[in-house]
Amino acid sequence: MILKKAVKDLVAEANDEIKTVSIRDALAKLDDPDTLFVDIRDVRELEREGMIPGAFHAPRGMIEFWIDPESPYYKEVFGSGKTFYFYCASAWRSALATKVVQDMGLENVAHIEGGFSNWKKFGGPTSERAKFVSK
Repeated sequence: MILKKAVKDLVAEANDEIKTVSIRDALAKLDDPDTLFVDIRDVRELEREGMIPGAFHAPRGMIEFWIDPESPYYKEVFGSGKTFYFYCASAWRSALATKVVQDMGLENVAHIEGGFSNWKKFGGPTSERAKFVSK
């Protein structure tokens, strides 16, 4: 099978159009009440590896539905006016998700350079998965 675009091409295109924040900048916003970290990884990844303390879990497969106020799955947190820092394991899924929600009209959105693996590499704090999934 020959694809018109490979995943690496889609990620590269997304990265050209979205904001990426460094681990240092993300760490500086960890306790900022106007910034919400959004973990888009699969729940099994969260259970296995933990997550950024205080992060909101929004599975990648539901993100468009949770952001759209017309969707029956809408989550009010995405209408809060906060700045959202999306992340996944390695910043591929988060790049694509950030691009999609930006295209949908969500403002103040970025993703974290290198994802959760980079966060841990640089000593970012982690916590166990929260027992709830939505706000």
